Amino acid sequence: MAAMATTLTSLASSPKPSFLDHKSSFHGTPIASRFTPIKSSSQNSTISMSLTPPYDLQSFKFQPIKESSVAREMTRRYMMDMITYADTDVIIVGAGSAGLSCAYEISKNPNISVAIIEQSVSPGGGAWLGGQLFSAMVVRKPAHRFLDELGIQYDEQEDYVVIKHAALFTSTIMSKLLARPNVKLFNAVAAEDLIVKGNRVAGVVTNWALVSMNHDTQSCMDPNVMEAKIVVSSCGHDGPFGATGVKRLKSIGMIDSVPGMKALDMNTAEDAIVRLTREIVPGMIVTGMEVAEIDGAPRMGPTFGAMMISGQKAAHLALKALGQPNAIDGTFSEAGKVEPEFVLAAAETEGTVDA
Repeated sequence: MAAMATTLTSLASSPKPSFLDHKSSFHGTPIASRFTPIKSSSQNSTISMSLTPPYDLQSFKFQPIKESSVAREMTRRYMMDMITYADTDVIIVGAGSAGLSCAYEISKNPNISVAIIEQSVSPGGGAWLGGQLFSAMVVRKPAHRFLDELGIQYDEQEDYVVIKHAALFTSTIMSKLLARPNVKLFNAVAAEDLIVKGNRVAGVVTNWALVSMNHDTQSCMDPNVMEAKIVVSSCGHDGPFGATGVKRLKSIGMIDSVPGMKALDMNTAEDAIVRLTREIVPGMIVTGMEVAEIDGAPRMGPTFGAMMISGQKAAHLALKALGQPNAIDGTFSEAGKVEPEFVLAAAETEGTVDA
């Protein structure tokens, strides 16, 4: 089999960074790469692993549990999450590749609490597959530096890299992001509307996604609310749940028009998406393909680098708006590490939070 260029992790030469590490690939600032391009070999690799599980599979038996204990554990933790994040620093609406990249970048600052609202049961948006339901994900350079930071392997070409399956990106960034104590993902939850106070976006109106899809079939089912200092709208291009943030801004007169994205032009599109990522109205930043809807930028098709970098830019715009160190004004690299005291939504305690 012909050899191909690939990249592999070299953990021995570079330790795995903490999620509180402020190093970032954002804005072209290189981080210590954990990847070395090599040529693949037709020889089989030897995988070192234990041949025997640490338990007896022939007579395996679980510890007993009461069904009510399972119900209480799930309910208590979720209710604590809802109380804790009812008033938060940043709400990100949409957990596609741009939204996840934004949440990953902004939550490096442990002082910032981040709630992610995703209408689907499975976050990730269209980033579980490449184009036309194919597996590979293409990322144009220099956005591959973000993949280096995440520790994702890829095949390297001259101007771009290819991840063998898009799900590697999505599952990796989610596993790192959701482990952080200052992040909560509310999936299967829809943002039905915005909270607007004094011409500034101040939060979102939420409901279960299945309720939102069935308002016409049932009697009135009122929503809930979440307040935030900054809302990041990452709802994707137009569709059943797409571009909902900017479309709502237009319907309430906060912006003039939503012309929709133009026809495909990869080279123009990706640069435009990153460049036009911004705070579109006070309190609300737009990122990802939703940017194309509001500015009439071209669609990019199955390349994903702009989603990642647009998400990172949105994160630093949010940090700047919050008065925190950020890469927009050049203060991010000098940021010190501050260990906050958090009310952990999933804490192993029966404590309550004052609403």
